[in-house]
Amino acid sequence: MKTIGLIREGKIPADNRVALTPVQCKWLMKHYPELKIVAQRSPNRCFTENEYKRAGVDIVEGISNCDILLGIKEVPVQDLVPQKIYLFFSHTKKKQPHNQHLMRAIVQKGITLIDYECLEHEDGQRIIGFGFFAGVVGAHNGMMAYGNRTGTFHLERVYQQKSFQELIHTYFGLKIPNVKIAVTGSGRVAHGILEIMNLMGIIEVEKDEYLDREFSYPVYVQLKGSDLYQHTKDGSYNREHFHLFPEQYSSLFPIYTAQTDILMNGVYWEPGIPQLFQMEAVSKPGFRIQVIADITDDKNGSVPINLGDQSIEDPVYGVDRLTLTKTAPYLTGSIDLMAVGNLPNELPRDASRYFGEQLIKHVLPDLLVGGSPIIERATIVQNGKLTGGYAYLEDYAFGN
Repeated sequence: MKTIGLIREGKIPADNRVALTPVQCKWLMKHYPELKIVAQRSPNRCFTENEYKRAGVDIVEGISNCDILLGIKEVPVQDLVPQKIYLFFSHTKKKQPHNQHLMRAIVQKGITLIDYECLEHEDGQRIIGFGFFAGVVGAHNGMMAYGNRTGTFHLERVYQQKSFQELIHTYFGLKIPNVKIAVTGSGRVAHGILEIMNLMGIIEVEKDEYLDREFSYPVYVQLKGSDLYQHTKDGSYNREHFHLFPEQYSSLFPIYTAQTDILMNGVYWEPGIPQLFQMEAVSKPGFRIQVIADITDDKNGSVPINLGDQSIEDPVYGVDRLTLTKTAPYLTGSIDLMAVGNLPNELPRDASRYFGEQLIKHVLPDLLVGGSPIIERATIVQNGKLTGGYAYLEDYAFGN
């Protein structure tokens, strides 16, 4: 008998998403008779304890008897149980400074860490994540900010809707003005953004049209890697080469800033990748963008005027075009920025359901019987020791 424990989210603010829904737990225990699932007592989950109880999941306080522990966000160091197998988003693979203490504790406590972010197919395609719903919520919030700024339309808040289906109903009769929107990226986040563009009746156009003319209806253009970056010497773009040597590339996005009202940013970014535009560009007369939804949300990242996170309750702030400092939103002389780190929490039940489906399809069956190449590649720490693919984290895990 193996026991999976759904842990209480300890990071503040507490996350309300879950790795497995009650229905998914019931299905797993029916199809794997030697499996038991328990849920650590928590007041914050988007599914109630009664829903889990009705699915046959025991509600417990202690989780030391579990073999595998599933969470979402980083686990506070004081909550880590030694010698256990953990799955959660650790945000350590890029040596994030704020989680170095967590990585050291995982090693010291002899824990096995399987990071959701590292679960990939052989070609590097991410298997699991909340990106689609981050894109959905981020795009909605970006459009909401533009409506609030211009007074041309009004959108309700996402978290006030019970489901994605209910959110869609709020778009009936919505009239968007003749706005031009640039959508960056091609992954799950971008797919979520495009879903909202299409649901709102915003029309996709080609790059040349977007740059050359105005429209009598709202439009968007999707800009993928080859549309956004070029090699500084020969103007080429190769995806693999770009991710290996991003410093050899420059951004093509500045040609769009004079033709764009709203930027929906869903492009992947890490240090070394060119920023979409230079911070100083926002003070130039030709910089037309009024609202930026930085959905991938990297402070000082692909959007250089991302000055930090906001909360779900208060997702938008302004950036003064001249002083480049944070202001209240919707002011003359500012750009409005939507930047929230836990956007899927606004649609937690839908996001959790989708996440759990991928976990069941690609990960849990193999994990229960001993592993797979996918799981091996995502295991950052095995019984307190860094695995071969993550040896580069040695100074991060053991250094000062």
